[in-house]
Amino acid sequence: MAKILVIDDQRSIRNTLKDILEYENHSVDLAEDGELGLEQFKADKYDIVLCDIKMPNMDGMEVLDKLHQLNPDTPVIMISGHGNIDTAVEAIKKGAYDFIEKPLDLNRMLVTIRNANEKKDLVTETKVLKRKVSKTFDMIGESEPIAKVKEMIDKVAPTDARVLITGENGTGKELVARWLHEKSNRAGQPFIEVNCAAIPSELIESELFGHEKGAFTSAHKQRKGKFEQANGGTIFLDEIGDMSLPAQAKVLRALQENIVSRVGSDKDIKVDVRVLAATNKSLKEEIANSNFREDLYHRLSVILIHVPALNDRKEDIPLLTEHFKNIICDELGMGVKTFTEDAIDELKTINWTGNIREFRNVIERLIILSQETITKDDVLAYARPMN
Repeated sequence: MAKILVIDDQRSIRNTLKDILEYENHSVDLAEDGELGLEQFKADKYDIVLCDIKMPNMDGMEVLDKLHQLNPDTPVIMISGHGNIDTAVEAIKKGAYDFIEKPLDLNRMLVTIRNANEKKDLVTETKVLKRKVSKTFDMIGESEPIAKVKEMIDKVAPTDARVLITGENGTGKELVARWLHEKSNRAGQPFIEVNCAAIPSELIESELFGHEKGAFTSAHKQRKGKFEQANGGTIFLDEIGDMSLPAQAKVLRALQENIVSRVGSDKDIKVDVRVLAATNKSLKEEIANSNFREDLYHRLSVILIHVPALNDRKEDIPLLTEHFKNIICDELGMGVKTFTEDAIDELKTINWTGNIREFRNVIERLIILSQETITKDDVLAYARPMN
């Protein structure tokens, strides 16, 4: 249950709340004025604060401000015997979770505390999930090739320049695109990813630009395309080298005019989208073979970022091992395992044709199949390609 701090200058109110809340299995601390309440709040961790408004020395509204400066995530419920609508509105505007008048309706108080506690739990869970996501999308490495990529991201991200990201399969091109978005002015807007290689050529236009009801046999209702969904944010066209020529022509128009039109419609729709693209192909070779439009290539490649293969930055393997080891052990719910130095050295000798994607899979395999300490013999047994 919740740990609750009650700040009120009336002893009878404090003691009544303590008795009732402890009966509901909450843990309760008491403070007779705002200054003492703030000292206790600084010294301990509380799930919820109940704070009177009219108190000597320090007004409850001032206490509310200081509580939020110390920890904005802790719900503060204001209570007062001199309440009116204006006071309640002011308290909520200042960040109070709720406002309850005296004499206290104890049933309402208990419901409010329960809801506030659930909200705090959700906020905590959200922060944990965000930390896990940020770890998943960390760009790990200190080698010169990866340092150049990071430097380029920092320079390019704040602009709206289109970026073409190249590199072998599994090197982390999507990761670069996500960081370009997260470090941009569009970070709070949508990041929409489209895997051009995974969508059949006859459906790619509908996927990108949407369609009207009845535009084709299975179009039972109107549908917004990825460009519209990404409006105000970023669209990432992964494996753009596999996009059909008709779709390339429409993408070119969208880049030139910031306009798209749904399949089955002549209506133009204005969009504000930053376009990032990635490919593992040589687009210049695709242009020579008439598989890719040269004008689209030049539109997409305002900035070029090449993501190095893992074989070109093997000095990052110790850091990558540590990173994936911690994530995987956490995901599997097991204690963190240790890699010996000779195991790390052996990992450096492997030809990583599948790059970071293959490397992560191998670390997971080693963690599952090995003992608490992972040695060179384990790497030889489980990490090498099977014959």
